[in-house]
Amino acid sequence: MTPSCRNKNIIKQRRRAPTRFLILVVATSWPLAGQAMDIEAPQIGLSAVPIEIAVSDAAVGSDVVLQFADIKYRKTAGAEGRAVFDDVITSSPGTFTITVSAAGESAFAELRVLPGWVSLMPAFLAIAVALLLRNVVPALLLGLWLGSTALQGFSPLGALKGLMDVLVVFVINALADPDRAAIIVFTMMIGGMVGIITRNGGMAAIVRVVVSRAKTAVGGQVAVWLMGLMIFFDDYANTLVVGNTARSVTDHLKISREKLAYIVDSTAAPVVCLALVTTWIGYQVSLIDQAMQDIDGLAGTTAYAMFLHSIPYSFYPILAVFFVLTVASTGRDMGPMYRAEVRARGGMVAPRRGEALPALDGDALDAKPDVPMRPVNAFLPIIVLIVTLGVSMFITGEGETVTDIVGSADPYKAMMWASFIGALVAASLSIGQKILSAHETVDAWYGGARATLFGMIVLILAWSMSAVTSDLNAKGYLISILGETLPVALVPAVVFVLAAITAFSTGTSWGTMGILLPLALPLTWAVMTVNGMADPSGMHIMYSAIACVLAGAVWGDHCSPISDTTVLSSIASGCDHIEHVRTQMPYALLVGVVAIGLGTIPGGYGLSPWISLLVGAAILIIVLRFFGRNADDSVD
Repeated sequence: MTPSCRNKNIIKQRRRAPTRFLILVVATSWPLAGQAMDIEAPQIGLSAVPIEIAVSDAAVGSDVVLQFADIKYRKTAGAEGRAVFDDVITSSPGTFTITVSAAGESAFAELRVLPGWVSLMPAFLAIAVALLLRNVVPALLLGLWLGSTALQGFSPLGALKGLMDVLVVFVINALADPDRAAIIVFTMMIGGMVGIITRNGGMAAIVRVVVSRAKTAVGGQVAVWLMGLMIFFDDYANTLVVGNTARSVTDHLKISREKLAYIVDSTAAPVVCLALVTTWIGYQVSLIDQAMQDIDGLAGTTAYAMFLHSIPYSFYPILAVFFVLTVASTGRDMGPMYRAEVRARGGMVAPRRGEALPALDGDALDAKPDVPMRPVNAFLPIIVLIVTLGVSMFITGEGETVTDIVGSADPYKAMMWASFIGALVAASLSIGQKILSAHETVDAWYGGARATLFGMIVLILAWSMSAVTSDLNAKGYLISILGETLPVALVPAVVFVLAAITAFSTGTSWGTMGILLPLALPLTWAVMTVNGMADPSGMHIMYSAIACVLAGAVWGDHCSPISDTTVLSSIASGCDHIEHVRTQMPYALLVGVVAIGLGTIPGGYGLSPWISLLVGAAILIIVLRFFGRNADDSVD
């Protein structure tokens, strides 16, 4: 086999490999007769960004000379006949010939160099189209097509090949990794378990037991908040079950529909993004893992451990949940929410304007008619799920301390085991008590799993987008233009604001996470490196940046009038949607400003997140105390 044929075979093998390993490809070369050197280069280069080119099979110890764009570079071939040039650079785009010579042998290859800004265009196009169409799926598809076309070449044929590669290269590679397949199965199993324990009446029973004990407006609000915490594993299940079940009780206690929608909405996504076993956790950990692939300094650190470390820096979700409890337990409100509560105490719980959005029609979202309401049918599967996850983490991990064990554990395998056993327990309870037949149980599982399908499509496209931006070296370009200009302490705050704007405009937190995490984490590490903080002393910046993508996405999704969870909160609570957005917005803005000003920014300068949380909570209490009023006082 000639060297040129061997090069082509290597290219084909690399394309079939998972995308996260598609870092270097062997460039097409025209070797001289009898020579065996190979030139390894990126698929494309970027102007003014260092390019790594490796030469293999050179004579051991020989002087390897590489010429690129009229500049010569010299290296000595190592023990395996390999020389790596990691500082090759050109200031102008175009197609350049790479010439390599060593010990009387030569090799040639061509490399296309694109303007650096092209590497960012897929992500920017995805964001722009998402803002325009209010839909993240076509936005990600168009971004993928643009990135794939850039890799093939901007020509009609390149555009056609790029379109085909979106599916046959990037999407297929995104599905080929076993860890990613585990994420998809885990999320569907959790969704299926939610479907079963919803259909068998277990979740509705929990809500009724807790809420029915409330005798006052304050007690009713606290009870709804508590239920939002208890149904922590899925935001859709949280919103629909709590809102629909608690509505009759809150109406009886003269709590406004706007207040119910606010409590339901603010204990859905903010709680789910923090909990350790949810339909979100697999998605979040997977995106973090993908973003960490090209960060050498994080080798040996698991994505799950990074997520755990980031939780204290999730200031907005934590403070949002705290503020809901403060509002509920004090009975004090501000602005439009206060006026809604005054109206409700007067006997009109629903908003004056418009009508509530129509109720959802779907058996998977409701309990089966006339089933016995037994809380154990929801409690037991959830408890088994949590216990199994903890045990599985210890089984798959190693070390002498809990931190070491969790950090070295296989979270994908642990989540698979836990979700599977939890779903089996839920099914066994339903069939064993003859609440659901085997056929009905399967239908309930399918209904719950089906609810996760859209999220899985977004996840797969997000994985593919991450691969495209990696192949285009968007990270390298961002580093070259921002690495020395962006203050390291402000990186998390900038990430939070960008995530919040994107999520608010698109109405999707998952799409925002999928677009931004692959860019934000490498950029954060690069800025840390430039400032000499790429070590344990600066890891708080990385933890905070991870948290800010997640928290900013939740904030934007929480406030957005086109967000699915915001709409579902209005539906489940029987509240006019515009009134829900109007009354919730001041509270969300207040918590968001406190989270950034007293949490994210001070945290970037090294302040302990626990101090920030305490100070932030105190400020929220003070604001509510001085500016809030009790609706019951106005009635009296």
